[in-house]
Amino acid sequence: MATIYDIAKKTGYSISTVSKVLNNRSDVGEKTKKIINQAVEELGYFPSSSARTLSTKKSWTIGVVFVEDSGIGMEHPFFNAVIESFKKNAEKEGYDLLFASSKIGKESKPYLDHFMYRGVDGVVVVCSTLNTPDIEKLMESDIPSVVIDLDTRGVSVVFSDNLHGSELAVGYLYSLGHRKIAHIAGSEELYVGVQRLKGFTQAMEKHGLSVPKGYVVDGGYFTYDGGKKAMEKLIKQKDRPTAVYVAGDLMAIAAIDAIKENGLNVPEDISIIGFDDIQMARYITPALTTIRQDTKLIGKTAANMLIDQINNKKKQFMSVKIPVSLVERDSCRPI
Repeated sequence: MATIYDIAKKTGYSISTVSKVLNNRSDVGEKTKKIINQAVEELGYFPSSSARTLSTKKSWTIGVVFVEDSGIGMEHPFFNAVIESFKKNAEKEGYDLLFASSKIGKESKPYLDHFMYRGVDGVVVVCSTLNTPDIEKLMESDIPSVVIDLDTRGVSVVFSDNLHGSELAVGYLYSLGHRKIAHIAGSEELYVGVQRLKGFTQAMEKHGLSVPKGYVVDGGYFTYDGGKKAMEKLIKQKDRPTAVYVAGDLMAIAAIDAIKENGLNVPEDISIIGFDDIQMARYITPALTTIRQDTKLIGKTAANMLIDQINNKKKQFMSVKIPVSLVERDSCRPI
Protein backbone atom coordinates (compact mmCIF):
# COMPACT_ATOMS: atom_id res chain seq x y z
CA MET A 1 0.00 0.00 0.00
CA ALA A 2 1.37 3.40 -0.99
CA THR A 3 2.34 5.89 1.71
CA ILE A 4 2.79 9.66 1.85
CA TYR A 5 6.54 9.01 1.62
CA ASP A 6 6.05 7.19 -1.71
CA ILE A 7 4.19 10.18 -3.10
CA ALA A 8 6.92 12.57 -1.94
CA LYS A 9 9.60 10.36 -3.53
CA LYS A 10 7.71 10.06 -6.85
CA THR A 11 6.97 13.79 -7.19
CA GLY A 12 10.11 15.23 -5.67
CA TYR A 13 8.13 17.39 -3.27
CA SER A 14 8.60 17.45 0.50
CA ILE A 15 6.37 15.42 2.80
CA SER A 16 4.96 18.66 4.25
CA THR A 17 3.94 19.87 0.76
CA VAL A 18 2.30 16.53 -0.04
CA SER A 19 0.48 16.66 3.30
CA LYS A 20 -0.86 20.14 2.52
CA VAL A 21 -2.29 18.94 -0.81
CA LEU A 22 -3.86 15.84 0.76
CA ASN A 23 -5.56 18.08 3.36
CA ASN A 24 -6.77 20.60 0.74
CA ARG A 25 -4.69 23.48 2.09
CA SER A 26 -4.93 26.69 0.04
CA ASP A 27 -1.25 27.70 0.29
CA VAL A 28 -0.09 25.35 -2.49
CA GLY A 29 0.06 26.21 -6.19
CA GLU A 30 -2.29 24.61 -8.71
CA LYS A 31 0.57 23.04 -10.69
CA THR A 32 1.91 21.40 -7.54
CA LYS A 33 -1.55 20.14 -6.61
CA LYS A 34 -2.01 18.65 -10.06
CA ILE A 35 1.30 16.76 -9.95
CA ILE A 36 0.72 15.41 -6.43
CA ASN A 37 -2.92 14.42 -7.08
CA GLN A 38 -1.85 12.60 -10.24
CA ALA A 39 0.71 10.65 -8.21
CA VAL A 40 -1.96 9.86 -5.59
CA GLU A 41 -4.14 8.38 -8.32
CA GLU A 42 -1.33 6.45 -9.99
CA LEU A 43 -0.07 4.95 -6.73
CA GLY A 44 -3.56 4.22 -5.38
CA TYR A 45 -2.88 6.10 -2.15
CA PHE A 46 -5.52 6.18 0.61
CA PRO A 47 -4.97 8.09 3.87
CA SER A 48 -5.23 5.91 6.97
CA SER A 49 -8.35 6.47 9.05
CA SER A 50 -6.27 7.25 12.14
CA ALA A 51 -4.24 9.91 10.32
CA ARG A 52 -7.40 11.39 8.84
CA THR A 53 -9.00 11.52 12.28
CA LEU A 54 -5.99 13.28 13.81
CA SER A 55 -5.80 15.89 11.04
CA THR A 56 -9.52 16.72 10.92
CA LYS A 57 -10.60 16.06 14.54
CA LYS A 58 -13.39 13.86 13.16
CA SER A 59 -14.06 10.12 13.16
CA TRP A 60 -15.83 10.41 9.79
CA THR A 61 -18.47 8.04 11.11
CA ILE A 62 -22.23 8.53 11.50
CA GLY A 63 -24.22 6.31 13.83
CA VAL A 64 -27.52 4.81 12.68
CA VAL A 65 -30.34 3.70 15.00
CA PHE A 66 -33.60 1.97 14.10
CA VAL A 67 -36.40 2.28 16.62
CA GLU A 68 -39.56 0.45 15.58
CA ASP A 69 -41.56 -2.32 17.19
CA SER A 70 -42.28 -4.61 14.25
CA GLY A 71 -38.80 -6.14 14.36
CA ILE A 72 -38.46 -5.66 10.60
CA GLY A 73 -35.95 -2.80 10.69
CA MET A 74 -34.08 -2.33 7.42
CA GLU A 75 -35.98 -5.21 5.84
CA HIS A 76 -38.93 -2.83 5.50
CA PRO A 77 -38.74 -1.37 1.95
CA PHE A 78 -39.43 2.20 3.12
CA PHE A 79 -36.68 2.24 5.75
CA ASN A 80 -34.30 0.49 3.37
CA ALA A 81 -34.83 3.09 0.63
CA VAL A 82 -34.46 6.05 3.01
CA ILE A 83 -31.22 4.77 4.56
CA GLU A 84 -29.81 3.93 1.13
CA SER A 85 -30.40 7.54 0.06
CA PHE A 86 -28.92 8.83 3.34
CA LYS A 87 -25.88 6.56 2.88
CA LYS A 88 -25.18 7.75 -0.67
CA ASN A 89 -25.31 11.41 0.34
CA ALA A 90 -23.19 10.87 3.48
CA GLU A 91 -20.59 8.91 1.50
CA LYS A 92 -20.22 11.83 -0.93
CA GLU A 93 -18.98 13.86 2.03
CA GLY A 94 -16.59 11.11 3.16
CA TYR A 95 -18.64 9.52 5.96
CA ASP A 96 -19.14 5.84 6.81
CA LEU A 97 -22.22 4.54 8.63
CA LEU A 98 -22.11 2.60 11.89
CA PHE A 99 -25.28 0.66 12.70
CA ALA A 100 -25.89 0.65 16.44
CA SER A 101 -26.10 -2.34 18.70
CA SER A 102 -27.48 -2.11 22.21
CA LYS A 103 -24.31 -3.79 23.47
CA ILE A 104 -20.65 -2.89 23.84
CA GLY A 105 -18.90 -6.24 23.97
CA LYS A 106 -21.27 -8.43 25.95
CA GLU A 107 -22.60 -5.61 28.12
CA SER A 108 -25.90 -3.88 27.33
CA LYS A 109 -25.54 -0.11 27.05
CA PRO A 110 -27.81 2.82 26.09
CA TYR A 111 -27.40 4.14 22.54
CA LEU A 112 -25.80 7.33 23.88
CA ASP A 113 -23.08 5.35 25.69
CA HIS A 114 -22.53 3.24 22.58
CA PHE A 115 -21.98 6.25 20.34
CA MET A 116 -19.83 8.09 22.87
CA TYR A 117 -17.68 4.94 23.06
CA ARG A 118 -17.44 4.75 19.26
CA GLY A 119 -16.76 8.49 18.92
CA VAL A 120 -19.21 9.08 16.07
CA ASP A 121 -19.52 12.58 14.61
CA GLY A 122 -23.32 12.45 14.45
CA VAL A 123 -26.34 10.17 14.66
CA VAL A 124 -29.34 9.54 12.40
CA VAL A 125 -32.35 7.94 14.08
CA VAL A 126 -35.10 6.23 12.09
CA CYS A 127 -37.88 6.30 14.64
CA SER A 128 -41.63 5.78 14.35
CA THR A 129 -42.19 4.88 18.00
CA LEU A 130 -43.46 7.60 20.31
CA ASN A 131 -41.91 8.28 23.74
CA THR A 132 -38.71 6.21 23.69
CA PRO A 133 -36.57 7.14 26.75
CA ASP A 134 -33.29 5.80 25.35
CA ILE A 135 -33.69 7.90 22.19
CA GLU A 136 -34.79 10.98 24.14
CA LYS A 137 -31.55 10.73 26.14
CA LEU A 138 -29.58 10.55 22.92
CA MET A 139 -31.42 13.57 21.49
CA GLU A 140 -30.70 15.61 24.64
CA SER A 141 -26.95 15.00 24.33
CA ASP A 142 -24.47 17.23 22.49
CA ILE A 143 -24.01 14.73 19.65
CA PRO A 144 -25.35 16.20 16.36
CA SER A 145 -28.49 14.26 15.42
CA VAL A 146 -31.44 14.09 13.08
CA VAL A 147 -34.60 11.98 13.33
CA ILE A 148 -36.41 10.49 10.33
CA ASP A 149 -40.11 9.58 10.25
CA LEU A 150 -41.09 11.37 13.46
CA ASP A 151 -42.11 14.97 14.17
CA THR A 152 -41.01 15.97 17.64
CA ARG A 153 -39.73 19.14 19.29
CA GLY A 154 -36.19 19.82 20.44
CA VAL A 155 -34.41 17.97 17.65
CA SER A 156 -33.92 18.17 13.88
CA VAL A 157 -36.52 16.03 12.12
CA VAL A 158 -37.42 14.99 8.56
CA PHE A 159 -40.81 13.41 7.90
CA SER A 160 -43.44 13.00 5.19
CA ASP A 161 -46.67 14.99 5.11
CA ASN A 162 -48.79 12.16 6.50
CA LEU A 163 -51.91 14.28 7.06
CA HIS A 164 -51.98 15.53 3.48
CA GLY A 165 -51.26 12.03 2.20
CA SER A 166 -54.39 10.74 3.93
CA GLU A 167 -56.38 13.63 2.50
CA LEU A 168 -55.12 12.76 -0.99
CA ALA A 169 -56.10 9.11 -0.54
CA VAL A 170 -59.64 9.79 0.71
CA GLY A 171 -60.15 12.61 -1.79
CA TYR A 172 -59.16 10.34 -4.66
CA LEU A 173 -61.56 7.61 -3.58
CA TYR A 174 -64.30 10.21 -3.14
CA SER A 175 -63.68 11.51 -6.68
CA LEU A 176 -64.24 7.97 -7.96
CA GLY A 177 -67.67 7.91 -6.33
CA HIS A 178 -66.83 5.91 -3.21
CA ARG A 179 -68.74 6.84 -0.08
CA LYS A 180 -68.24 3.70 2.04
CA ILE A 181 -64.54 4.12 2.75
CA ALA A 182 -62.77 2.14 5.49
CA HIS A 183 -59.27 2.49 6.90
CA ILE A 184 -56.65 -0.04 7.94
CA ALA A 185 -54.61 1.99 10.40
CA GLY A 186 -51.10 1.66 11.75
CA SER A 187 -50.60 1.19 15.47
CA GLU A 188 -51.42 4.20 17.64
CA GLU A 189 -48.05 3.66 19.31
CA LEU A 190 -46.42 4.84 16.08
CA TYR A 191 -46.30 8.47 14.97
CA VAL A 192 -47.19 7.70 11.35
CA GLY A 193 -50.09 5.51 12.44
CA VAL A 194 -51.55 8.33 14.51
CA GLN A 195 -51.04 10.96 11.82
CA ARG A 196 -52.49 8.93 8.95
CA LEU A 197 -55.54 7.98 11.01
CA LYS A 198 -56.02 11.64 11.94
CA GLY A 199 -55.75 12.61 8.28
CA PHE A 200 -58.31 9.95 7.33
CA THR A 201 -60.79 11.19 9.93
CA GLN A 202 -60.35 14.82 8.89
CA ALA A 203 -60.74 13.98 5.20
CA MET A 204 -63.91 11.97 5.81
CA GLU A 205 -65.39 14.90 7.75
CA LYS A 206 -64.36 17.30 5.00
CA HIS A 207 -66.34 15.29 2.44
CA GLY A 208 -69.31 14.86 4.78
CA LEU A 209 -68.81 11.11 5.10
CA SER A 210 -69.54 9.08 8.21
CA VAL A 211 -67.22 6.36 9.52
CA PRO A 212 -69.41 3.42 10.61
CA LYS A 213 -68.39 1.30 13.57
CA GLY A 214 -65.92 -1.33 12.43
CA TYR A 215 -64.68 0.72 9.46
CA VAL A 216 -61.38 1.57 11.18
CA VAL A 217 -59.27 -1.50 11.95
CA ASP A 218 -55.86 -1.55 13.65
CA GLY A 219 -53.32 -3.21 11.36
CA GLY A 220 -50.55 -3.05 13.95
CA TYR A 221 -46.93 -2.32 13.06
CA PHE A 222 -47.35 -2.00 9.29
CA THR A 223 -46.66 -5.68 8.61
CA TYR A 224 -48.09 -8.05 6.00
CA ASP A 225 -49.76 -10.23 8.65
CA GLY A 226 -51.30 -7.21 10.36
CA GLY A 227 -52.77 -5.95 7.09
CA LYS A 228 -54.21 -9.34 6.19
CA LYS A 229 -55.96 -9.84 9.52
CA ALA A 230 -57.37 -6.32 9.39
CA MET A 231 -58.76 -6.80 5.87
CA GLU A 232 -60.42 -10.07 6.86
CA LYS A 233 -62.31 -8.16 9.56
CA LEU A 234 -63.50 -5.58 7.03
CA ILE A 235 -64.67 -8.25 4.59
CA LYS A 236 -66.94 -9.65 7.33
CA GLN A 237 -68.74 -6.32 7.80
CA LYS A 238 -72.47 -6.58 7.01
CA ASP A 239 -72.29 -3.33 5.06
CA ARG A 240 -68.99 -3.99 3.35
CA PRO A 241 -66.91 -0.96 2.30
CA THR A 242 -66.41 -0.33 -1.41
CA ALA A 243 -62.93 1.07 -0.81
CA VAL A 244 -60.19 0.81 1.81
CA TYR A 245 -57.40 3.28 2.47
CA VAL A 246 -54.50 1.32 3.98
CA ALA A 247 -51.84 3.17 6.00
CA GLY A 248 -48.90 1.25 4.49
CA ASP A 249 -48.15 -0.59 1.26
CA LEU A 250 -47.12 -3.89 2.88
CA MET A 251 -50.49 -3.97 4.64
CA ALA A 252 -52.23 -2.96 1.40
CA ILE A 253 -50.62 -5.83 -0.51
CA ALA A 254 -51.78 -8.19 2.25
CA ALA A 255 -55.27 -6.70 2.03
CA ILE A 256 -55.40 -7.47 -1.70
CA ASP A 257 -54.38 -11.07 -1.01
CA ALA A 258 -57.06 -11.40 1.68
CA ILE A 259 -59.71 -10.10 -0.70
CA LYS A 260 -58.68 -12.60 -3.39
CA GLU A 261 -58.63 -15.48 -0.91
CA ASN A 262 -62.22 -14.66 0.05
CA GLY A 263 -63.40 -15.00 -3.55
CA LEU A 264 -63.56 -11.27 -4.27
CA ASN A 265 -61.66 -9.07 -6.70
CA VAL A 266 -59.70 -5.82 -6.59
CA PRO A 267 -60.86 -3.31 -7.72
CA GLU A 268 -64.16 -4.78 -8.98
CA ASP A 269 -65.48 -5.56 -5.49
CA ILE A 270 -63.24 -3.45 -3.26
CA SER A 271 -60.81 -0.68 -4.23
CA ILE A 272 -57.51 -0.47 -2.32
CA ILE A 273 -55.15 2.49 -1.92
CA GLY A 274 -51.90 2.31 0.07
CA PHE A 275 -49.23 4.64 1.42
CA ASP A 276 -45.44 4.58 0.76
CA ASP A 277 -45.01 3.54 -2.89
CA ILE A 278 -42.54 0.79 -2.12
CA GLN A 279 -40.95 -0.77 -5.22
CA MET A 280 -43.10 -3.90 -4.97
CA ALA A 281 -46.30 -1.85 -5.30
CA ARG A 282 -45.98 -1.46 -9.06
CA TYR A 283 -45.34 -5.16 -9.72
CA ILE A 284 -48.24 -6.85 -7.93
CA THR A 285 -51.57 -7.61 -9.62
CA PRO A 286 -53.40 -5.31 -9.70
CA ALA A 287 -50.65 -2.68 -9.46
CA LEU A 288 -51.22 -0.70 -6.28
CA THR A 289 -52.52 2.85 -6.29
CA THR A 290 -50.76 4.58 -3.42
CA ILE A 291 -49.41 7.73 -1.81
CA ARG A 292 -45.73 8.15 -2.64
CA GLN A 293 -43.16 9.10 -0.02
CA ASP A 294 -40.07 10.68 -1.59
CA THR A 295 -37.48 8.40 0.03
CA LYS A 296 -34.57 9.89 -1.94
CA LEU A 297 -35.40 13.41 -0.79
CA ILE A 298 -35.99 12.29 2.81
CA GLY A 299 -32.57 10.59 2.96
CA LYS A 300 -30.78 13.45 1.20
CA THR A 301 -32.37 16.11 3.41
CA ALA A 302 -31.54 14.20 6.59
CA ALA A 303 -27.90 13.71 5.50
CA ASN A 304 -27.47 17.38 4.63
CA MET A 305 -29.02 18.52 7.91
CA LEU A 306 -26.78 16.26 9.96
CA ILE A 307 -23.56 17.10 8.12
CA ASP A 308 -24.32 20.82 8.51
CA GLN A 309 -24.53 20.28 12.26
CA ILE A 310 -21.26 18.34 12.27
CA ASN A 311 -19.44 21.00 10.23
CA ASN A 312 -20.83 23.85 12.33
CA LYS A 313 -20.12 21.95 15.56
CA LYS A 314 -23.55 22.90 16.84
CA LYS A 315 -26.83 21.05 17.19
CA GLN A 316 -29.69 22.51 15.19
CA PHE A 317 -33.42 22.22 15.74
CA MET A 318 -35.19 22.13 12.40
CA SER A 319 -38.36 20.47 11.17
CA VAL A 320 -38.65 19.60 7.47
CA LYS A 321 -41.88 18.20 6.07
CA ILE A 322 -41.42 16.36 2.76
CA PRO A 323 -44.33 16.52 0.28
CA VAL A 324 -46.16 13.37 -0.81
CA SER A 325 -48.00 12.62 -4.06
CA LEU A 326 -50.72 10.36 -5.43
CA VAL A 327 -49.67 7.52 -7.75
CA GLU A 328 -52.58 6.15 -9.78
CA ARG A 329 -52.38 2.52 -10.83
CA ASP A 330 -54.95 -0.28 -11.12
CA SER A 331 -56.25 -1.09 -7.61
CA CYS A 332 -59.02 1.53 -7.55
CA ARG A 333 -62.03 1.96 -9.83
CA PRO A 334 -64.89 4.44 -10.19
CA ILE A 335 -68.37 3.37 -9.07
